Amino acid sequence: MLKQLIDNFENYICRFLLIAFTSILFIQIIARELFSHSISWSEESAVYLFVWFVFFGASRAIRIEAHNRIDFQYKYLPSKVVAVFKVLAEVAWLAFNLYFFYLSYDFVFNKMNLYWKSQTIGISMKFIYLIMPIAFLLMTLRHIQVNLKKISGRNAIGNAAVASKQTKEMT
Repeated sequence: MLKQLIDNFENYICRFLLIAFTSILFIQIIARELFSHSISWSEESAVYLFVWFVFFGASRAIRIEAHNRIDFQYKYLPSKVVAVFKVLAEVAWLAFNLYFFYLSYDFVFNKMNLYWKSQTIGISMKFIYLIMPIAFLLMTLRHIQVNLKKISGRNAIGNAAVASKQTKEMT
């Protein structure tokens, strides 16, 4: 149960956020079109929920290995060189996530003014921007998790099946 919660954490959060922001937008449209009344906080809150949705979705995409990669150049290189380039790409991506975790943490907790408020909702922008360090930390942890599974070979059968399918699609 706990393993399923951990493995699907971002999925559950994304589902909730998607339902929340689409419901808010739907209610706003109904209120505006049928009752000629605009709900002042709806658009701003929907935007913030959508931003959180995107960041959690990026972490989820890492977990299910759904990020796009450019790898056509690998077919012209020897397999040992390809392996080195793939490892370098993974290390660079991990370093990027760690660096942006550091930058966003520093911004939210050290440089951001506590008194910055959102326009219509009136909550502190720290709560809105808090998604950045959370998301980059989650992306880093998911990246490590996925690569540890690759290294341990638990994903070897799945990778072989995906590679076989991709080969068939390319020919």
